[in-house]
Amino acid sequence: MLENGEAKIGVVRPDFSKSIFMMAPAPKLHPMTLMKNIAITIIALLLTGCASVSGKPAKVELVFPSQVDLRDTAVVIRRLNDQYREWKSVKYRLGGLTRKGVDCSGFVYLTYLSKFGIKVPKTTELQLKAGNQISQKRLSAGDLVFFRTGYSTRHVGIYLENRRFVHVSEKKGVMISSLDDAYWSKKYWKSIRIGT
Repeated sequence: MLENGEAKIGVVRPDFSKSIFMMAPAPKLHPMTLMKNIAITIIALLLTGCASVSGKPAKVELVFPSQVDLRDTAVVIRRLNDQYREWKSVKYRLGGLTRKGVDCSGFVYLTYLSKFGIKVPKTTELQLKAGNQISQKRLSAGDLVFFRTGYSTRHVGIYLENRRFVHVSEKKGVMISSLDDAYWSKKYWKSIRIGT
């Protein structure tokens, strides 16, 4: 502002009396309703504070242990036995991925992820395509063994050694079985070596 040629410093205050927006008086709310509204507002602010600004889905990266070389049979067997001890007798649950219940392909997924640092597909159908087919004679610790247990039902386990494999039985949960068992020898279908 200039006054008589001199610069004056001042604060310009807007005149709200001529505003085109009219403020309505706040409605009187019951104290409980007011508290609910405040709580909802706070929760909404917290939730939107975690949202991505760009609108793109947030990328989640899992931290894996150092990847295990699946050709190192001794390490693979040790880790599979550790997994078996940790999960022994956990019940079968279709689609399950926790100790409250797990299915056969979920157990394979969790084992490969936690013990080998390798992310394989979660379904039996896709696990079939996650590597190369090998003959039963060439089985090595960590290979996947597949069974046809019904007309369109498939089952998967992870080969240990000495014709034994760890898997999730519908009746007994996480367990070790033999490929020579009468039931499993009849149901055996194919073996897959995971490609890394």
